[in-house]
Amino acid sequence: MSHHPFTEATDLTVAGGPVRLYSCGPAHGPPVLLLHGAMLDTARGTWMHLAPELARHGYRVLAPDLPRHGGSRPWRGRLGPARLEQVLEELLDAVGVTRTSVVGMSMGGGIALGQLLRRPERYTAAVLAAPGGLGARRPWQLTTYLVQRTPGFLVWSSWLMARFPRLLRSSTLAALPGGTDTPGVEALLELAEEEARAKHRHREPALDDWQTLSYGPFSMRTDYLPELHRVQVPVLWLRGEEDTLVRRPETDAAAAATPGSEYVTIARAGHVSMLDRPEVFARHVLDFLQRRAAGASAHL
Repeated sequence: MSHHPFTEATDLTVAGGPVRLYSCGPAHGPPVLLLHGAMLDTARGTWMHLAPELARHGYRVLAPDLPRHGGSRPWRGRLGPARLEQVLEELLDAVGVTRTSVVGMSMGGGIALGQLLRRPERYTAAVLAAPGGLGARRPWQLTTYLVQRTPGFLVWSSWLMARFPRLLRSSTLAALPGGTDTPGVEALLELAEEEARAKHRHREPALDDWQTLSYGPFSMRTDYLPELHRVQVPVLWLRGEEDTLVRRPETDAAAAATPGSEYVTIARAGHVSMLDRPEVFARHVLDFLQRRAAGASAHL
């Protein structure tokens, strides 16, 4: 699988800021929107394996660097859930896509969830891999809330990651169940180091506003679990068996609450299952999208 997955990069201005949109696959293929996670994630890193597989199967892949990631800089103001969803809507309008399937991981999955609830008519199917926005409380809720609001702490954290690449490298490898055997690991580490330097250069905090604004002192401000019964779009929930960030009870509850959804656990994978087990991840995504498309055409 290629580590340079995209054939095109387009720089757009949407919702008042710059967005770099990567794409590949046939121009008239069914569109798939890929949404990466927070912190050091980028479209080129998170989707290095999935994007070329989707393109090879005839999909038009659209993968933005979300604001304050990769080529989507600089941005002013706070970028909470509502504003990031506005970015998505205006981005789809700008490229002339009225309906699309979406694959979102972590923060990207949380943004996708918000869209599925508010703008279901724009989405044909959704794959949510360890998405954010599930559960009323997190472990160490108050402590995390206070640390995030310690003046300068998150910007200092960005400086630390940029200044000590070996520390960044070791912590990244520790989060991957396969360690140095993870497919494409060197390209992944290079992209993480590049992203850490960019965060420091732009004086951005280590955590995205989507994360910090989702936290209250005693409970989460962003919790989609009570609303999932309203989801009208076919959903595949994906979770790495060894994921310590998005826990099994919340994902189990989300899948049970979402009408007609499917749920797959990927063995020997952690939070970034699309990087830990790329072939398995791609197989599940492609199978789901192809079955949903076949089912939709059968009902026409």
